[in-house]
Amino acid sequence: MISKFISGFFRHIDSVLLACILFAMMVGLLVLYSASGQQFSRVSAQMINMAVALAVMWGVANVQPQLIERIAIPAYLVGVLLLIAVSLFGDISHGARRWLNIGITKIQPSELLKLAVPIMLAWYFSKRESNLTAIDFLIAAVMLAIPVLLIMKQPDLGTAMLVTASGFYVIFLAGLSWRFILGGLALAGALSPVFWSLLHDYQRRRIEILIDPTQDPLGSGYHIIQSTIAIGSGGVTGKGWLNGTQTQLDFLPERTTDFIFAVFGEEFGLIGNILLLILFAIIIARGFVIASQAKSTFSRLLAGSISMTFFTYCFVNMGMVSGILPVVGVPLPLISYGGTSMLTLGLGFGLLMSIQTHKKLVATG
Repeated sequence: MISKFISGFFRHIDSVLLACILFAMMVGLLVLYSASGQQFSRVSAQMINMAVALAVMWGVANVQPQLIERIAIPAYLVGVLLLIAVSLFGDISHGARRWLNIGITKIQPSELLKLAVPIMLAWYFSKRESNLTAIDFLIAAVMLAIPVLLIMKQPDLGTAMLVTASGFYVIFLAGLSWRFILGGLALAGALSPVFWSLLHDYQRRRIEILIDPTQDPLGSGYHIIQSTIAIGSGGVTGKGWLNGTQTQLDFLPERTTDFIFAVFGEEFGLIGNILLLILFAIIIARGFVIASQAKSTFSRLLAGSISMTFFTYCFVNMGMVSGILPVVGVPLPLISYGGTSMLTLGLGFGLLMSIQTHKKLVATG
């Protein structure tokens, strides 16, 4: 009886993906305990965030991909309308208008678009796959640009970058020609002065600081300087758990969220970094396997986008903490403290598991 219940409970859970997710979460809790100054209250709050994310992941995994496909348009339209509401009525915090007060709580609609956009584009290309033309890719680009521009207006460059990536991956996997990609890159390069003029002052400052953090070592360049010192001082084997001086002496800013990778690098060194990269690589590879085995165009495009977006999360966070990318406020997935990002990851992993465990039904339906 019990074994039958357990078997049914985990019927739509991918064991490989779940094992990697749980292991990464345990690593995250260990690092968070050190990064928070050994405050168990912060760790317990993160455990609640993880429990909610896992529950959402389980719930989504039990939903058939066909149902997810049917809600693509409503999810996208609701997300865009909420972004418009944020631009009109959103609460301003730290100079940005990103949160919408709905009475009982505040929500950040831009997080919804990280999944609503690729779901919408995957649905669109699945309906047009038999007769794809250049116009279809142009329409998809417009559908992607609308929420991205609204998010950039808040402003929230980090989230806008992730939403752009999630949507572009669907367009790329749908068969976008390399001629369009190279042409787009050339056009972006030619228009870079225009893009530069559209950036906010603090965004331009971040790029300037990336080139030379020492020009403002106690201000804008402080984050990058301290994080690179922390990672470098970890050496090959690290200083050991709870023994990172940059962390424990409060030199490292935002060490429980965006810069938690610097804490990990200082305490576990190059070897720990490599092992963490391997763990993330296994998660990404499993996502690609799920995408390659998907039985429908919608599922294949969505699974591929989710997997590549997870890679983008990792690359951007590690890149900015290491000083090779500007600071854009992107958390390290499954490791950084935060409920919103953890919930979004839970939704994404749930979609992957739904695609993997319902593929026989899709094939015969």
